[in-house]
Amino acid sequence: MLDIFLGNKTSRRDFLRVGAVGSLSLPLVLRQEASAKTTNARKQRSVLLIFLGGGLSHHDSFDLKPQAPEEIRGKYRQIATVVPGLKIGELLPRMARVMDRLALVRSGTHNNDHHETATNWVLCGRFGTPFGDYPAMGAVAAHELGFVGQLPPYVAIPRNPSFTWELGKSAFLGGRYESFKTGDPNAADFQMPDASPAEKLDERRFASRHNLLQAVDGLARQIEGNDQLASFDTFRQRAATMILSSKARSAFAIDREPARIRDRYGRTTFGQSCLLARRLIENGVRFVTVTHGGWDHHAKIFESLDKKLPEFDLAFSALVEDLHARGLLENTLLLCLGEFGRTPRINKDSGRDHWGPAASLLFAGAGVKPGRVIGSTDKQGAYVTRRPVSPADVACTVYETLGIDPRRTLITPDGRRVEILDQGEVVRELY
Repeated sequence: MLDIFLGNKTSRRDFLRVGAVGSLSLPLVLRQEASAKTTNARKQRSVLLIFLGGGLSHHDSFDLKPQAPEEIRGKYRQIATVVPGLKIGELLPRMARVMDRLALVRSGTHNNDHHETATNWVLCGRFGTPFGDYPAMGAVAAHELGFVGQLPPYVAIPRNPSFTWELGKSAFLGGRYESFKTGDPNAADFQMPDASPAEKLDERRFASRHNLLQAVDGLARQIEGNDQLASFDTFRQRAATMILSSKARSAFAIDREPARIRDRYGRTTFGQSCLLARRLIENGVRFVTVTHGGWDHHAKIFESLDKKLPEFDLAFSALVEDLHARGLLENTLLLCLGEFGRTPRINKDSGRDHWGPAASLLFAGAGVKPGRVIGSTDKQGAYVTRRPVSPADVACTVYETLGIDPRRTLITPDGRRVEILDQGEVVRELY
């Protein structure tokens, strides 16, 4: 959040609260994203990333090992899918019916078992510290693609991932390219965040507030002498446009969805997050991240998965069907991943621990050939035996989809030149 102090501890944000624009988080996003350099993005493609925070157990979902000893294979049996020869876990029956719309990668891999470090790694494609040295893919997309239309280019539903602290942030790109966080779309009072006037304003009252804000802006510019403020009016106007825009309000109005559609996704935070993501993609948002945590099962994993997997199965399969039915998969890359997999051997507490060497990933849309299985793990699901796919490979594939050069150089605030990615290649087997 940008705080421009006007004396004592009163910030520009406090002044702006008196106007229709409300919190600075919205104009901040609009102001700084609008200055981003626009690339020649191919066919206005978008990315919808489902992040399973904590680490999905591949052994119990998409890479079962029925011939392994009991302490490795777990309790779930395999079921057939619509793809001949492909089997997945029994708690994913709806997913089994849409696997012909997806490509399954069974060879996600890296060498880190730490939540914060691994999460930042898979969300940006570069290895760094747990504190996030490099910007997440969504932040890079916002930087490179810019603000077009009436909605922000990068949205996180309900918020960025977090464990001990918030992860997957914009790093050295700064708050201007941070995600626009929606909050919980399953909440009874959910509405367009940071964009609802406290009271209804007619044109006369809106103009009055506008004049007051102009005066505050002028004072701030005189005091600060900051050239960032010179164009603040433009960004405030964008914020006001978003507030008054029927398209922006409609995109967030999940309550307008028919009850049967909301029920199909599931009346849960994850289910309604997937539905809101579809609405935002449909309305032109270029990068949406849906975070679905709670997969860190060090103990009693099967008690937890008995609840988590059916919730995932319902919502994710609905998302795939909905995107396909609406023709959105043509130009939307849908991907699903966690920060790592889980250990092959079930521990003494009936759980599985962190495991970086192997994980399962899902891809669909934007040219991905569906019904494919890429890569494999050994008989215990411990190590990749064919076509390893690294976080950098995933990021390269995402940037290729968006028309962003992954070797492009970014400039940090202290003048350092940093490549978006320093390694990795597109997963060509997806196409």
